[in-house]
Amino acid sequence: MQGIRSLAALGQSVWLDSISRKLLDTGTLAHYVKDVGITGLTSNPSILAHAIGHSDDYDLALRRFEAGGVLDPEEMIYELAIVDLTDAAKLLHRAWEASGGRDGFISIEVPPEYANSVPETISWARRLRSRFTLENVLVKVPGTAAGAQAIRDLIADGIGINVTLLFGVEHYVAAATAFLDGLELRQRAGLSLDVPSVASVFVSRWDSAANPKLPSELQQQTGLAIMQGIWAAHQQILATERCQELCNGVDRMQRVLWASTSTKDPDYPDTFYVSALAAPGTVNTMPEGTLLAFDDHGEIDPIFDNALERSQETCSRLAAAGLDLEDLAAQLQVEGAKSFTDDWNSLLDLVAQKLKH
Repeated sequence: MQGIRSLAALGQSVWLDSISRKLLDTGTLAHYVKDVGITGLTSNPSILAHAIGHSDDYDLALRRFEAGGVLDPEEMIYELAIVDLTDAAKLLHRAWEASGGRDGFISIEVPPEYANSVPETISWARRLRSRFTLENVLVKVPGTAAGAQAIRDLIADGIGINVTLLFGVEHYVAAATAFLDGLELRQRAGLSLDVPSVASVFVSRWDSAANPKLPSELQQQTGLAIMQGIWAAHQQILATERCQELCNGVDRMQRVLWASTSTKDPDYPDTFYVSALAAPGTVNTMPEGTLLAFDDHGEIDPIFDNALERSQETCSRLAAAGLDLEDLAAQLQVEGAKSFTDDWNSLLDLVAQKLKH
């Protein structure tokens, strides 16, 4: 078996990393759900900037908002995103029901400029979640140091969280710990421990940053080595007494989500990361091109046997070649947050320009 259904048969959820009015109105998203087999959807500031800022699909709605007294571009953007994501959540709600609330989610992100502000992140997350009545909604919160504090409190509130902008093993462990801390607060308060969450770790950006610094024989190995380390850390956390108690084993545990899984280097297969990261209990969110490529010709070739040993061996070779993985992880998180903020600010400017014409 190959294609998206082969990943589902393995136990991996496939989500689409895209949202637009065109995807909804043309029935394309409904086709991906019904016929291809996706069971979730993610969005981010870059995706919204492309969808809203670089098409005329939303221009009429923007004019209606303006006529109705909605004048703030940020408020307009969220109004548009909430409409699209609500429609997507309806299409995916059956997957949510079928999975017992473990799958079928859409995600909406807090403004990226607040990645390092605990109170602003919490305030925005609560506000955004309150705009949806359907259950299959996650709020995306950056996995910065401030984000980890916010994640704990939001999980304690019962708000499902997609932790984004995770790169290194330390980032992932901090996100998983914040999730468990939030569940523990709920346990002490006698509240339900069924709070959904995923930890989104970015893959291809590692290789884009590392390849130019490495000899040819080590190129395109960094991202997967780090993911092996994250998978091993995830397995170690699952085995702890704390996780067994709070999450009933894996039933309620935050799932690992592989993000940034399109291949940037044309010398490698367009399904390179998807094939390698096939693992039960995880999620892979893919841009549309990668989704279609894997459904057409993708085959499973996972890298998780002896994951910790293989990760340590490769990382040792990378370090010997002069790559500081800890520093690079921190750099990638800062650059990722800046990139999202820049795209968000560009979108605000584009919407303001549209309203002037």
